[in-house]
Amino acid sequence: MPIAPSKLQEQQERWNEIVRDPALRDLPYKVETNARGQLLVSPHSNRHSDLQEAVSDLLREHTPEGRQPPEYALATPKGVKAPDVVWISPDRKKEMKATGDPSTLAPEICVEVMSPANTEEEMQEKRRLYREIGAEEVWVVGEKGRIRFYGEKEMDRSSIAPGCPSRIQPS
Repeated sequence: MPIAPSKLQEQQERWNEIVRDPALRDLPYKVETNARGQLLVSPHSNRHSDLQEAVSDLLREHTPEGRQPPEYALATPKGVKAPDVVWISPDRKKEMKATGDPSTLAPEICVEVMSPANTEEEMQEKRRLYREIGAEEVWVVGEKGRIRFYGEKEMDRSSIAPGCPSRIQPS
């Protein structure tokens, strides 16, 4: 079922209100919203940040030309989500830019790094939301560095970055 453009526009408008709020500019947390536009904040451990960096390095090494920005805001039907790392090809970047900020089109790869506060149900929901707005793959990195690759279903390896290992060690 297609997503109602008005729902995604509501999420974009709410996100832009949040971005303009001077009291929220320097929060030391990952910020997302839920379906009602309420703020969700998550503190990061250094290990989490190290895993994010390791994923960015892997994407840089194993994917074709593209970018690997962290915490890229995406408007979904259930709020604005910010995957820990994404991979965007130059062509997709142009398509995404045309949808507004935050984008209503996901990058080809969205990566979530699990933290103790995350649940499996939350990750399932995020995988579904990212795929619903166009992600080709969603990777979930466990706290010990195991990467699980998802397309329509779980895969043994990434189809976009087939040489990428299924386990990482942060430096």
